[in-house]
Amino acid sequence: MTRRYPIGIQTFSRIIRENMVYVDKTDLVWQLAHYATFIFLSRPRRFGKSLLTSTLESYFKGERELFEGLKIMGLEQEWTVYPTIRLDLSSARHMPPKDVRQELENILAPYEKEYGENPKETTPGMRLGGIIDRAYEQTGRQVAVIIDEYDSPLLDVLHEDGRLAEMREIMQEFYQRLKKQEAKIKFCFITGITKFSQLSIFSTINNLKNITMLPRFSAICGITEQEVKDVFREDIVRMAENYDCTPEEMFQKIKLRYDGYHFASRSEDIYNPYSLLNAFCDDELQNYWFSSGTPTFLIRQLQHYKTDITSLDHLEVPSSAFDQPTENMKDALPLLYQSGYLTIKDYDREGEIYTLDMPNLEVRIGYSKGLMPTYTGLDDATVQSGFALKFWRALKKGDIELAMREMQAYMAGIPYVEGFKKKLEEAATKEGFYEYTLYLIFSMLNVYVKTQVKCAGGRVDMVVWMPDTTYVFEMKVSGTAAEALPYAASDKPVVKVGVRFDAETRVPQEWVVATSQRE
Repeated sequence: MTRRYPIGIQTFSRIIRENMVYVDKTDLVWQLAHYATFIFLSRPRRFGKSLLTSTLESYFKGERELFEGLKIMGLEQEWTVYPTIRLDLSSARHMPPKDVRQELENILAPYEKEYGENPKETTPGMRLGGIIDRAYEQTGRQVAVIIDEYDSPLLDVLHEDGRLAEMREIMQEFYQRLKKQEAKIKFCFITGITKFSQLSIFSTINNLKNITMLPRFSAICGITEQEVKDVFREDIVRMAENYDCTPEEMFQKIKLRYDGYHFASRSEDIYNPYSLLNAFCDDELQNYWFSSGTPTFLIRQLQHYKTDITSLDHLEVPSSAFDQPTENMKDALPLLYQSGYLTIKDYDREGEIYTLDMPNLEVRIGYSKGLMPTYTGLDDATVQSGFALKFWRALKKGDIELAMREMQAYMAGIPYVEGFKKKLEEAATKEGFYEYTLYLIFSMLNVYVKTQVKCAGGRVDMVVWMPDTTYVFEMKVSGTAAEALPYAASDKPVVKVGVRFDAETRVPQEWVVATSQRE
């Protein structure tokens, strides 16, 4: 029988009833439900948060038949039915404050139909509190409240003081009712992408337990490596046949593209579930997570904080640098981590220092594609189908002269967007500007690239790893291309390229190439 994958399906009951592929997380769901009363979890978009909230909803509704054969059956004995309110705030995205208030009332309307309404309740918070009151009174049981995408109304107004203040006021009034109804609440779970502080958004909910970086819940969203091997073994074998390789080779290809997430100091390897399911459904390795583009709120943050887009490799920072409230950010690092563009790669327990990096190949390519239009004025499709394809083919053939001529022609025609014109003209006299531009270009070539790489001779501006060759680039604005010729060591043949750029035209003016074997 053909396996059915829950692509775009986030409802637990439908996945089970329609016999779709399901990775069993119900043991963690049970632990979560018994861990604390008020819980907050942050995870990147399309990482299974909505499925988690739906599973919690079915659990608190006591829908035991849906969980037959799953891990939770060995843990839960009572299956008590609780009145359950599940609110999805994603529909309030991209709305002005007045419309958000109306949308909150629309979201609450079905529960008022079920438990009744009170005309004296004139705000979203009052109506939520009234629903909890009546549900408790009518059933005699405490209420489970589950809120998905809580931050959707806030992301577009992060740096618009007037609108953010108004939006914050609306959401504070809404959430503060949860604290007032504490005695009538069995369980309250709030999830989203970002981490807004309790004082500014959740107001009086000072007992909200943040489990975002707890090792015991690190795998509650996403798919672990062991789960990939256990649940998707036949899918890997099928894909291996299509790719004309062994299952182990296919697994490594999948791992390179979709693995690499870690959400705690001690965490299993986590795969992006959205991309993984789409890949198995299509039998293709594509960059699915970015099919809808890099979120506009993230690009705005990168611009607002003047982020060095080439500096996101191997960052060593304390947790306070990236696990902090969104509205208290001093740079874009917390949002890059919370959005899934950076993840934990290592943890030094003695120094309490985390190493952050991009999770995998899909993120690196998508990050570059998402930024290309903003930083060059060209859409990624134009770059990818034009220059990038020609440049990649030249590098693959080892024809660096042809590759550099293609780069020269391409960079001469970049119509830099007006908003960055002055900044780029100033930057064009510095070597860092060219690292920044070439970083995006190389990353879009589906090859691994790093800037400011340490080596025996100090640092080199850029290293590009192709399957059979390592390319090392050093860029200069003044002097000669020969003076830029770098040193680097590699276990592959090394092509060293010294490039001199013209500060006025911002294109490669001359280059010198040297090739060596292992050093």
